[in-house]
Amino acid sequence: MAARFTTIDDYIDSFPTEVQDVLQQVRRTILAAAPAQAGQAISYGIPTITLNGRYLVYFAGWKHHVSVYPVPDGDAAFEEVVAPYRAARGTLRFPLREPVPYDVIARVTAVLVTQRSASER
Repeated sequence: MAARFTTIDDYIDSFPTEVQDVLQQVRRTILAAAPAQAGQAISYGIPTITLNGRYLVYFAGWKHHVSVYPVPDGDAAFEEVVAPYRAARGTLRFPLREPVPYDVIARVTAVLVTQRSASER
């Protein structure tokens, strides 16, 4: 049976040290790109950054990669940036054997924040 985590720290601590470092940086990157009032939770068994009580961005560690969900729709320039990492329509996958493009994660988060703000008006 899969482990159940109550905090993002517990989730991250369950990985090898080198993956923990990547997951912590993913977390910091998302939080830096999100509004100050963003929250943190475990949802669907993975780390979730929330905004106004609703999920904003999920991230997860795997054996050979980290993933970020969901992937917002964007303009052609945005699509060009995320295309190399798209694993599915709503998933970005970043191989651990390569440098993680934290700037892409920040950009995805910023687009999600903008879209959320627009939808809540």
